[in-house]
Amino acid sequence: MKEIIYTEKAPKPIGPYSQAVKLGNLIFVSGQIPLDPKSNNVVNGGIKEQTAQVLENIKAILEASGSGLDKVLMSFVYLKSMNDFQGFNEVYSMYFKDNPPARVTVEVSKLPKDVLIEIAVIAGI
Repeated sequence: MKEIIYTEKAPKPIGPYSQAVKLGNLIFVSGQIPLDPKSNNVVNGGIKEQTAQVLENIKAILEASGSGLDKVLMSFVYLKSMNDFQGFNEVYSMYFKDNPPARVTVEVSKLPKDVLIEIAVIAGI
């Protein structure tokens, strides 16, 4: 049976989806964009600031589900521009220092609220 995960420490969904869904020992976190959970506004700054906010949002959701960043198995990264890859990777590597998850990173033409990055993850418990 699936369990819907929700925390006030991450942005409220801006559409008909859940922050995350837990099924068995897996947690599927919906794509997160760099929204400040308090204001639900896009954070100021470039790719580094936006990446950090996205990962903080994911961290909060995972912790609310009884997991954590160290349990992420797979991440799906959507960048508005591959020119931001290096800056994104610098911040991402700070959150996944040891045994990083498998990852897909692609450039997309448009993201919600015209942000620079969106990340979704699958994690274990």
